[in-house]
Amino acid sequence: MRYLFVIAALFAGLIAPAQAQDAEETALVTLETGEASRGWEGVGRLDIDGTGFCTAALIEERLILTAAHCVYGQNGRLLPASAFQFNAGLRGGRAEASRGVNRLVAHPDYIFTGKTGRAGGVAMDIAVLELDRSIRLTRVQPFDVAADPRRGDQIGVVSYGRGRANAASLQEVCSVMGRQSGVVIMTCDIEPGSSGAPVFTLENGKPRIVSVVSSMSNLGTQEVSLGTSLNEPLQELLRHFASIGPAKPGGSQRLIQLGERNDTGAKFVRP
Repeated sequence: MRYLFVIAALFAGLIAPAQAQDAEETALVTLETGEASRGWEGVGRLDIDGTGFCTAALIEERLILTAAHCVYGQNGRLLPASAFQFNAGLRGGRAEASRGVNRLVAHPDYIFTGKTGRAGGVAMDIAVLELDRSIRLTRVQPFDVAADPRRGDQIGVVSYGRGRANAASLQEVCSVMGRQSGVVIMTCDIEPGSSGAPVFTLENGKPRIVSVVSSMSNLGTQEVSLGTSLNEPLQELLRHFASIGPAKPGGSQRLIQLGERNDTGAKFVRP
């Protein structure tokens, strides 16, 4: 199965040793019921050619965001769009909506290097996929995108992963340990399969995506997760996506501006 690659240690100079965060972190909670998963249906399992999966999130009615390395084969080439299926809000083997993919675009500066992690690779590890049909359901709403989180910020993550492929899991509270060279270093609990998972902050009661999970690493004896700073890379990716035009009539080209609101109904739920 396609899992996020594991880095043995953080790269030299990536981040100075960080002090433990004051916020009490929460454990992963499986979103097994309709009530628990309410508002998170825009997060889905991205199935890849029937052999593996990543996590992705809806950012427009016809556009999802995930990690760039999820859309490459081991031969270093982009996989065909036909290899992907997005299952929004998958729970108990049933999805709120399932869609194929018309086309996919990785960040133009991302270079796939297999299982060898590089700080520069993590910084550009994002891709957008255009669905074959829009998702226009009241219960499945696109998420807002916000500016990068800062060190010490509380964040949350919703993801699928090894051993929990049939329902998403929520970690309501984890923390940003630091940010450097376009990489966000986090204490969030992730597993193989969590690649591409959206990282959220909560602003005025609404979650907004601030990063995308790229990989796991270690900071001394502490396991950490690495994500992409979305600020400039996402705008560059969306400009590139728009410049090459839609694959079929009706394809989405509208840019998403940081801070733009899509009025989702999602909320962080207490375990």
